[in-house]
Order: sequence, then C-alpha cells, then structure tokens
Amino acid sequence: MSNPLDLFSSDYHVAASRFREAAARVGARLEQHAIHEPGETPALTIDVATVGSARPRQTIIVSSGVHGIEGFFGSAIQLGWLSRLASGALLPPDDVSVVLLHAVNPFGFAHRRRTNEDNVDLNRNFLDATKPYEGAPDGYASLDPLLNPASPPFRLDPFRLKALWYIQRLGMPALKAAVAGGQYQFPRGLFFGGHREAASTRLVRTHLRHWLGDADRVVHIDLHSGLGACARHRLLLLDTADSPELRWYRETFDPETVEPASDAEATAYDTSGTLGGWAMASLGSGSVRYRFVTAEFGTYSLVRVLGALRAENRAHHFGRPGTRTFERTKTELLECFCPRSEQWRRAVIGQGLGTIERAISGAIHA
Repeated sequence: MSNPLDLFSSDYHVAASRFREAAARVGARLEQHAIHEPGETPALTIDVATVGSARPRQTIIVSSGVHGIEGFFGSAIQLGWLSRLASGALLPPDDVSVVLLHAVNPFGFAHRRRTNEDNVDLNRNFLDATKPYEGAPDGYASLDPLLNPASPPFRLDPFRLKALWYIQRLGMPALKAAVAGGQYQFPRGLFFGGHREAASTRLVRTHLRHWLGDADRVVHIDLHSGLGACARHRLLLLDTADSPELRWYRETFDPETVEPASDAEATAYDTSGTLGGWAMASLGSGSVRYRFVTAEFGTYSLVRVLGALRAENRAHHFGRPGTRTFERTKTELLECFCPRSEQWRRAVIGQGLGTIERAISGAIHA
C-alpha cells in the first residue's frame, strides 16, 4: 500500500476486516477471540496474526488498541507492516516470529471510547493477583468534581482555565500522578481500573504465553497515542536509567526516543495495573528475557486531550446518543488520539514501521 493515508480505517469493523485480509495475504496464522457484548453485530474480537517461525527463539509482539480509540492509529501501523510484507519486504529471520495483537479493547475501538464496556481503562486493569482493585491516588478524590461532573457536557465549559489553574497550583508531575495513575474508587470516573479483571485482560493473560511460542527472548511494542509532542514518538520503558538493559534499547532504537522510567523529564507517569508491568513481572522471569516498550505518539496538549476525555466521558454517562453535542465529543476524542492531519498520519506510520523493523533487527542481536 503505497499511500500511508490509505492505512487508516473509518471504524473498528472495517479495520478488523482489513487486518484479517492483510494477514491472510502473507500467510499469517490468524486467531479470533470474541469479546462478548450483548447485541453487538458483527461480533467484537481481538484478532491475532503470527508471521514467521512456528517455534521461535525470539518473538516480537506489537499490540494495539489497549485504549480503544487509539486503535485507529495502531491498526494503521499494523496494517502498514503487513502490507509492506505483502509487497516483498523480507520475512523475519527463521528463528523469529512477529505477533500482532489487533484491538485489545474492541469495544472502545468500535464505540470511540478509551475504555471498555464497563468504563474500565484496560491499562490500569492488569493488577497483580495479590493487589485488590480498590483505592485511588492521593488527590484524585478532591479532583473528582472537576474531572467527572455528573451532568452532560456543554459547549462553553471553562475546563481549560480550571485545568491550567490546577497545573499552576500543583505542578504538572503531581497532577499527572493524581489524575492518571489509575483509580479503582470512582466507576464512572476517568482512568478507572475496574473492580475485577476485564474480559480482554483475562484473554491476554490466558493466551500471551502461547503467543510467545518457544521464545526465550521477547520484545513487546505496545502502540499508544495522545501523550507528548505532536507527531513525535517516545519509547517509554519500565526499565530505569541504571538498568543494564538500557544499552540494548538505545542501540536498537533511536536513542533520542528512548525514555527510561523515572526520567526527570519524563513524558509518562507512574501507573498501576499496566499491561507492560504485568507482562514483565509474570513472563519476564526465569529463562525468558521480556523487553517492553510503550511506543507513545504525541498529538495535542495534555489539557486538550484531558478535556476531550472528560467531555466524552460525561456524554457517555449523562448525554443523549445521537445528539449533536454527543457526536461532537466523539469527534474531538478521535481527533485527540488520531488527528486528521495528513502530516501527522504520514509521520506516525513512518515512525511506527521503523520502530517495528528496528525491534526485529534488534532481536537478532539481543
């Protein structure tokens, strides 16, 4: 597919169909796992395509759509890689497999939400079995009236001014930690991690080891958008700056994009219940070396993105579907996580494909 803009799909069902067709064209081993939602036709599925060795020594995993609406751009990158393969790009080496997890949160993708059918942020839902789904970061409760007003959205909402005041008062790092770290106390609130394991979480936990095959070395790239400088990507690590693994990340990827955890100039923030944290703790022990990268592609300012999340969440819980106001919140949310800008779309496709190719190359020298 020569034009990167053609890789972006109009909705979840179109994206899922194109993903399956592209996977079939390159002879990928394809799985479909239904996420049951009553009345949803056609069914919502997590689709998994595996290319390369059936008994790999090393596996590259590329997951998309953990935050549903981010699947619009993540799916495009996955489709781009499959299209490149179909056009004659080299297959992975004999002992390497590439596994594409498409639409980990198909409900959010289909309904233009970041969360699933229970308002659960899946990247706060992968808690360790010993940790309860309860509590909230310090400061979240006091911010709840601002973040989650129990009323429909309206056009002249002064949220931006209020948010800027809180940033000046608390500082951006403290506000990020309080708001987005993951909370389990307010079911209708932003960044709600759930009260139990979600269906998508359970499915990934059940099958991820199988998808790895026999690999003892894994590189997992989880595609996300909405955080950071527009049209630029950062590779956010769970490894800290003193980790011996940091050298491998910097030698494999563009070192300017690699950001270790607890970096003083961090793009990210500490979160609980993440897919990466669970995967590295559960699967990256013993003989398996599990490296995890959150590939984060920036869009708009943090205040605009948070405002879009807030407005869509209000519309979902208190608005009327089909109204102009309701639809406006969906349009803005999609813009904040997959901008219509041709420049942005071309940039993220190029950067995303480059990241996958570097991971494949790096696996050989791991």
